[in-house]
Amino acid sequence: MEKVKKYQKIILQVLEEYASIKSPFMPEVENLIIADTKNHHYQLVRMGWYKDRHVHYTVFHFDILDNKVWIQENRTDVKIDEELIEAGIAAKDICSGMEHPAMRRLVEGARA
Repeated sequence: MEKVKKYQKIILQVLEEYASIKSPFMPEVENLIIADTKNHHYQLVRMGWYKDRHVHYTVFHFDILDNKVWIQENRTDVKIDEELIEAGIAAKDICSGMEHPAMRRLVEGARA
């Protein structure tokens, strides 16, 4: 359980860092952190209005499942797995939910 608490804290810190970055092109769009700490789901969502368009999308989505951090969404060019490792999450505990299950072993094997 200590590992889960540590990983939760790291994920929330990373999300807070990114949430503090406002888009100069869309100043009316808010960055919202959505955290379900009981079930271990964490998201950074952009929501608001850009000109006459409603904006609502997930930038990052992480889950903690079986003591591992699952990257479920990354709509940036940031190598978020590397940032999570630098922040203190073990490389062996990071999984990609965006990879097809058949490909996950190859990706995780390359990292180990």
